[in-house]
Amino acid sequence: MKNIALILMLTFSGLMVAQKQEFIRLDQNLKDKNSRTHSLTFIDARPDKTIGTLTDKEEKVEIRFEDSDLKSHLENRFVSDNKKVGTNDIVIILEDLKAYDEQDENKDFPYAKVKIRISGFLKRNSRYYFINRFDNVMVSNPKITAHPQRFLVPRISDIITDFIRTSYLLNVTSSYIPENEISNYDAYLAKNYRAFNNLELKDGVYPNFKSFYNQEPNPEYNTEKNKKGKVVRLIRNGMQVSLSEMYGYVEGGKAYKLTPVGFDEMHKNEKGFYIHSSRVNLFLEVKTGGAFVGGIAGGFVGALIGAAIDSASSSNNGAMIGIGYKSTLETDVYIDSLTGGYVFTK
Repeated sequence: MKNIALILMLTFSGLMVAQKQEFIRLDQNLKDKNSRTHSLTFIDARPDKTIGTLTDKEEKVEIRFEDSDLKSHLENRFVSDNKKVGTNDIVIILEDLKAYDEQDENKDFPYAKVKIRISGFLKRNSRYYFINRFDNVMVSNPKITAHPQRFLVPRISDIITDFIRTSYLLNVTSSYIPENEISNYDAYLAKNYRAFNNLELKDGVYPNFKSFYNQEPNPEYNTEKNKKGKVVRLIRNGMQVSLSEMYGYVEGGKAYKLTPVGFDEMHKNEKGFYIHSSRVNLFLEVKTGGAFVGGIAGGFVGALIGAAIDSASSSNNGAMIGIGYKSTLETDVYIDSLTGGYVFTK
């Protein structure tokens, strides 16, 4: 009887442990509707494969992948979903994925968060061409979300799946990376980042991030200020145009980025350029019944594209289509060195 009781106790304990896990299920379709893609290679390059835990009503919940063999799972899914293929070989690298609770400054309680960094490349022979990157922190609002893992875990699945599908659609945005440098692609491509590498920034108006990246201001534009010294008008070839036609401007060697709440000065450190702002200031207002609106296919595909592109272009007045809680926390928000998008670190 004692043995039976012990077995039952151990079984019950095992069930209790299982109940404290939330699984990321990557079961969405990976079909390339345009049949451009020939193959998908998935690389799990996370230095630490442990994702972490979130707190649900004082109980810790471990976040795990349902299938820990991500490479086989996603590559087989691609083959299964794509009977007709094209010529493009796509490589997806998952660089980081962490779930954690964080107590932000001047906040009454911790927030559940997920940090994810995933990049996409086009591979031709032994050369890789950068396509896109999603590098951000998502936040769950404890005031409206009783179980943070149930909100954040599906977002992880959506981001990975939609990022892969988005990579089928986007054009390459950089020079090639040799195969032996792919694990160090960020530093390899950084040598082309003139705005970061040059000692001084060129004065002028920049219509998009690419022009800022290459330090090529457009001479067709100039700005006008009000009596308080604030830029309030944009002039192109003598005619006033919308401020949304520019990514930002440089004056006296200082860069200013257009945001939904005005121009924020861009600072620089060893990590890159950044502004001091918040999600509530930078997230795009969405006036529909859905959680997100996308420029191509809606849903998180649009959110991903928005996160990496909208804030890098002159569209939406420097706003991004965000994922997660629009926190009022003001922090240093970095400018992605390859996409120009906003990168929240907290």
